[in-house]
Amino acid sequence: MPASLTTFTNRILQGAAASLIVLALAGCSTTKDRMTTGSVPKLTKPVEEMDATELRSATDRLGQAYEKNPRDPVTGVNYANLLRMNGRDTQALAVMQQVAIANPGDRNVLAAYGKAQAAAGQFQQALDTIGRAQTPDRPDWKLISAQGAILDQMGRASDARQRYRDALDIQPNEPSILSNLGMSYVLTGDLRTAETYLRSAAGQPTADSRVRQNLALVVGLQGRFPEAEQIARRELSPQQADANVAYLRGMLSQQNSWQKLAAKDKTPGAAGGSNTN
Repeated sequence: MPASLTTFTNRILQGAAASLIVLALAGCSTTKDRMTTGSVPKLTKPVEEMDATELRSATDRLGQAYEKNPRDPVTGVNYANLLRMNGRDTQALAVMQQVAIANPGDRNVLAAYGKAQAAAGQFQQALDTIGRAQTPDRPDWKLISAQGAILDQMGRASDARQRYRDALDIQPNEPSILSNLGMSYVLTGDLRTAETYLRSAAGQPTADSRVRQNLALVVGLQGRFPEAEQIARRELSPQQADANVAYLRGMLSQQNSWQKLAAKDKTPGAAGGSNTN
């Protein structure tokens, strides 16, 4: 890929990188299965499906519970997850540091701590923490996929893709892993390969809306916005669909500039190299 186009692509795909790590790490912890025990506040729906008002309300409730018992692993992990969904990554990391100190052997806590470290940009620390959460005799595919997402953020695409394939060996055709693998190719500008994996992911019976939004993004980045908008609107409420389409439009608002850069790079005298797309 030519130098100037590579620079532009890296800029437009920053949002895609964030999408990758959010999807990969969202399922690392299984504490949500224990939300009904004790006095821990219950979440009425998955945090990924909450709107801004619901997120604030749930964060306030979990924050009050955390203040009463900061050592409780279930409360701490879910509070940190909500903080990250609100963009409060630094606070989420601080919460998980305290919870991890109080529960050093809890696998779920270690996984969530690694999640918080990755969201805060502490990638090597996150890899180390998630590695401690893994058990070689019963490896968790979610943690392996999460390691792949972190490696992608570190620019180690080959290592990341091997981790995704390792995860697929344990959980074949898992849509979140296939989506992560597809987004890995997005980050290196290979949109055609990315679309192949993302279409496979979106076609799985257990695929969720985040997988389909990643597919919509990749289709849109290739200039097929009507098709991308159609994908983005599937199986969502009108409000959610409008928000997703607005996000897509924002991500693709520089599409014409991208195409102009590509044309410029192909003209005589432009920087050498070939487009890998």
